[in-house]
Formats: sequence, C-alpha cells, structure tokens
Amino acid sequence: MCCFFSALVLLGPRMAILVWWLMSPARWEAAFSSFWWSLLGFLFAPWTTLMWVSVAPGGVVGFDWVILGLGVLADVASYSSSAYGNRERYMAA
Repeated sequence: MCCFFSALVLLGPRMAILVWWLMSPARWEAAFSSFWWSLLGFLFAPWTTLMWVSVAPGGVVGFDWVILGLGVLADVASYSSSAYGNRERYMAA
C-alpha cells in the first residue's frame, strides 16, 4: 500500500500535467512564457505547476493565491514525507 501511495503521489500530478498539456496546449502557452518553466515545474513542483496553469491565464488575484499556496504545500509535503520515511528506515537499521 505504501508503494502504491508513493507512486500515486509522484506520478499522479505528472500524468495530469501531461494529459492537460495534450488536451489544451494553448492554456499552457498562456500560463508560461517559456517551455523551460513548464518543464522545470513538471520535474520539481508538479502540484504547483498544475495550480499555476489553472489560475494564471486569467491573472492571479485574490483567492488564486490561496490555490497556489495549496499547490506549494502539496509539493513540500510530498518531498518532506519521503525524506521523513527515509530517516525512519535508516534509524531502524
């Protein structure tokens, strides 16, 4: 179950980015000025990238900042939970 959850957290948002990019490339071009920003987001901050694409084309105002903050928190949580799991594994050995 733990491996399934880890795979879902790591691959879920990246698969969503890939599908959304294939379905609506114009939205991605409107959200990012360069392909490299979207690629870096795909690799290092997939949840934040998804949230940015959902709010950026209309301009980021008001409640949009909360949505972006949730994306950042999801990325930080995914990285910190894997680091915490590694720490527990090495301390038990």
